[in-house]
Amino acid sequence: MSLLQQAFEAGKFGVTAEMAPPKGYDFHVQMEDAEYLRGRVHGVNVTDMQSACIKASSLGLCIKLKQAGIEPILQMTGRDRSRIAIIGEYLTAASFGIDTTLALTGDHTVVGDCKDSKPVFDLDSCGILKLLSDMEASGKDCGGNDLEGGAPTFYKGASVTPVYEPMVLQVNKLKKKVDCGAMYVQTQGIFELEPLKRFMDAVDKANIKVHVMAGIIPLKAAGMAKYMNASVPGIDVPEYQIKRLTDAAAEGKEKGIKGLPGKVGIEMAAELIQKIKEEKICDGIHLMTIGAEKNIPTILEMAGVDINA
Repeated sequence: MSLLQQAFEAGKFGVTAEMAPPKGYDFHVQMEDAEYLRGRVHGVNVTDMQSACIKASSLGLCIKLKQAGIEPILQMTGRDRSRIAIIGEYLTAASFGIDTTLALTGDHTVVGDCKDSKPVFDLDSCGILKLLSDMEASGKDCGGNDLEGGAPTFYKGASVTPVYEPMVLQVNKLKKKVDCGAMYVQTQGIFELEPLKRFMDAVDKANIKVHVMAGIIPLKAAGMAKYMNASVPGIDVPEYQIKRLTDAAAEGKEKGIKGLPGKVGIEMAAELIQKIKEEKICDGIHLMTIGAEKNIPTILEMAGVDINA
């Protein structure tokens, strides 16, 4: 059974992280970084050519992680694959003992680094979830053919954007994903409690039963925060946090201390996680450190989060 599923069923605070495969075929850097996550998270999302940029496949790094004894979460987008290819990927994943997934529609190829590539979008995130759910229930593929040994079972997840107006649209999309089989959801990055609380209240009022994990992005600098506010839909870094990062940069320059804004970003992420856990706002957190996996042990320790406790 999925380690994340076991944690939720035991009433524990779920913790996942995120890694990207290399733009190449050498996985040694990713496997070194993965050691920071060993024993500290219930699963590691492996991105599936995020932002439509070419990298090694999610499945490839998931297999490497599984073989190293680190729990992977297979991300699957509908952008690049027909339902035939999607089923093939999942059957292969199951053969390696990979049993947790996150279904995504995927960014269009026009935003990526190979703009001449033709997107597929045979299925969106809901379509992928329903495909898996139907396959599990019937033991058959999408053509109605029996699967040898039956169908594999996956702990199925999806994504959601809490900071969105009108919120009812995101709540309705979440309900549809849950109806299609999502058992947990990871949110887009959130930076303060109130928007998350409002979203959770809306989910409760809609009687949607699903484990919600708050997306946490440790900020590295004020410029990063401003860029995300301007360019990433669903992201809203408050001005007081940008000021805190700006002040840290000024202090670091004055005192000759390098990396002070990054340290402040770690502190802010840890403070937010601690409050989410203490106030039991949602069921867990998903850490998106964007290549800085080495900071995850520090963040979790500062937040008082230990999956082994």
